[in-house]
Amino acid sequence: MLNQQQIECYRTDGYLVVEDVLRDEELKEAHSIIADFVEKSRHISQQDGHFDLEPDHSPEHPKVRRMIGPASYHPFFDGLYRDDRVLDVLTPLIGGGIRAQGDKLNMKPADGGSPVEWHQDFAHYPHTNDDLCAVGIALDDATEENGCMMVVPGSHLGPILDHHQGGHFVGAISPSRDGVDLSVAVPLKMKAGSLSVHHARTLHGSALNTSGKSRKLLLYQYAAVDAWPLGGVGDWEAFNAMILRGEPTLDFRSVAMTTRTRLPAGPR
Repeated sequence: MLNQQQIECYRTDGYLVVEDVLRDEELKEAHSIIADFVEKSRHISQQDGHFDLEPDHSPEHPKVRRMIGPASYHPFFDGLYRDDRVLDVLTPLIGGGIRAQGDKLNMKPADGGSPVEWHQDFAHYPHTNDDLCAVGIALDDATEENGCMMVVPGSHLGPILDHHQGGHFVGAISPSRDGVDLSVAVPLKMKAGSLSVHHARTLHGSALNTSGKSRKLLLYQYAAVDAWPLGGVGDWEAFNAMILRGEPTLDFRSVAMTTRTRLPAGPR
C-alpha cells in the first residue's frame, strides 16, 4: 500500500514510482515468454494480431515494437494485470472499484527502438470522470539512454491538448504548437521489477533507444468502475467482465471538465 506522501505526490504531480514490486523469478519468466514471442515474429512481415513491428524488422533480425494485448497472449501477463500488488497501489488513487482498460507491452529493442510521441491517454478514451491511470511495469532497467518514459509533472491538472493534425485525430500533440515546455519533463528511471503509475491526463512520451540494451515496459490501463466511456459500450456483459475489484453499477459519476473527441479519425 502507498503512504500518504506518495498519494499526495500523485495528486500533485500526476505520477509516482514504486520500487521492487516483481521478484527476480517473475522477471525471468516474463523475459522467457517475450523471447518466444519475438522468435515467432520472424515469420511475420506486418502488424498481425499481437505483433507491432519496428520498421527495420526482418526474419534475420526480428524487432518487435509492441506486443498488443499481452494479457490475452499469456496467463502470466493476465495474472499480473489482476495482481493484488498492483491493485493495492491503485485503490487509494482511483478508488476500490477498478476496471481493466487495456494492455500492451512496449518493447524498445536495443539500438533504435522507436520513440513514443507526446500524448495524454485521456484523449484516446475520454470518460465521464478522470479517475483513470496506467501502470508501467519495468521488465528491464529503464534509463534515459534506452528511452524511459518522460512525464510533465502537473500536466494532469491542465487541459486535454489538441491531438489532431490536419483536421484528423493522430493521437499525439505538437509541443511547439501548444506551447508546451518540455524542459520540465521528468524521466521515469526505474530498476527492473519496479512500477510507475501515471494519471490518464498526464502528458508523457519517450525518446529513441540509443543504447545497446532493450527497454521492455509492460503497460496496464485501469479505470474507476463508476467512470463511463464517452465513446459508449458495445457489449454490457463484456464491459462488466473487465471489473477486477468491485461490482457492476448503473450509476456513473460525472465531473465538470472539457474533453476532446477522437473524431474524425486519421488514415492510420
